[in-house]
Amino acid sequence: MRFGDVSFSVASHTAWAPGLDTAAAWLEWAHDRKHPSEPTEPKVKDMPPMLRRRASPAGKMALEAAYQCLPTQSDIPVIFASRHGECARSVELLMELAGNAPLSPTAFSLSVHNANAGLFSIARGDRGNGIAIAAGPGTVEHALIEACGLLADGAPQVLLVMSDSPPPAAFDSYKDCAEESYAWAWLLQPATSKYAGERFSLSWSAADEADNTAVNLAAAPAGLDILRFFLRRDAELARVANGRRWRWSRHA
Repeated sequence: MRFGDVSFSVASHTAWAPGLDTAAAWLEWAHDRKHPSEPTEPKVKDMPPMLRRRASPAGKMALEAAYQCLPTQSDIPVIFASRHGECARSVELLMELAGNAPLSPTAFSLSVHNANAGLFSIARGDRGNGIAIAAGPGTVEHALIEACGLLADGAPQVLLVMSDSPPPAAFDSYKDCAEESYAWAWLLQPATSKYAGERFSLSWSAADEADNTAVNLAAAPAGLDILRFFLRRDAELARVANGRRWRWSRHA
């Protein structure tokens, strides 16, 4: 049974990962033509230094992608999506707590899932809607549905930022893919906008038992699979996650 579908277009996009920090490098990656160069660090140069220093390495990736995709505009709804979020910072705090060590107030305040959304809005003085989403292996799809809901409610554009880093070693036994560090951002707008270029859609239906696949520790994270579909200009991408069959489509 088909549950629903949403459509959208992408006004601008950007991505960042260690060793992949240009549009050309990402296109090479999408077509499996080139390995990443030497790892680099996200500079997040547009963020005030005092706030930038508070961001975690994972957070800086997300913020770098967000700033590159939305350098000057403000008061646009922003969705920060991440499967693992600030998990590394949270585990570090729990280890300190277990050792009866005093907790850092700064680290504690930035261990929440909406930490980067908060830093982004504070740095920009942005009063727009800010949302943080985590939904396991279906995080990108659920974030996209949320963004399309905002577009349907009248927002002319929505910034969707997807980022992740491998969780701490304590979670190794729960891995279900080859975790990597990456971040990308799409500035979304309605597919019906007069400024819309290519139109995309996402549809979903219930997954049955035959759709369930075994854990593949060599598989890429979902966010990178979806980014490759986008950059490689594939017509479709089908995935199974969260008990759903997801179908991403590109339309002429």
